Amino acid sequence: MRYPKLRELKEAITALIKGPYTTKFPKVPHIPFPRFRGKPVPDEKGCIGCGACAQVCPPQSIKVTDVITENPPMRYLRWRHDYCIFCGQCDRLCTTQEGVKLSNEFDLADTKRDNMFNEIKKELVLCSECGEIIAPKDQLMYTYKKLIAMAYSNINLIDFTQKEYLNNINAIVSDKSQLLRRQSSFELLCPKCRHVVWVFDDSGK
Repeated sequence: MRYPKLRELKEAITALIKGPYTTKFPKVPHIPFPRFRGKPVPDEKGCIGCGACAQVCPPQSIKVTDVITENPPMRYLRWRHDYCIFCGQCDRLCTTQEGVKLSNEFDLADTKRDNMFNEIKKELVLCSECGEIIAPKDQLMYTYKKLIAMAYSNINLIDFTQKEYLNNINAIVSDKSQLLRRQSSFELLCPKCRHVVWVFDDSGK
């Protein structure tokens, strides 16, 4: 007959004295450990609307929707908790490191799946010629503050920041009688329209 090992006997006695290791959830609320990966919570001020979190989300639980027909045009970023696997990629790879943080909240059950999301909206900046999306306004401001003096190597950042800080007055007044002339290069343009302005004298002719 084999007798139990001392280690196993110790564990059995400890369990009898201290009780079970499992919690009494859901009867008693469970308090997770500090580094527990739970519900991602976006931050309105920290998020710049770049959409990097949606690009790295494995289950594609983050949806980016651009609505350019609104005034002003807006970008909506929605975090769906019913699809989220709490991997922490959105937190780890956030451009600003402040846009979204994982919380300790894990009990997200709800009777309606439509309620299981967080949403942030950001104003978009459009190309002044074709109306294509350049970037969210907050993303341009974040880039400008990061680059400081080097931002003046980018014409879009020059024009955008001067309009923001000079009471929305255009820094360069273009001749609007022409469709696309060289002076238009100092406006907010998408890469395609800027290529046309720099390579051709007018409208690609």
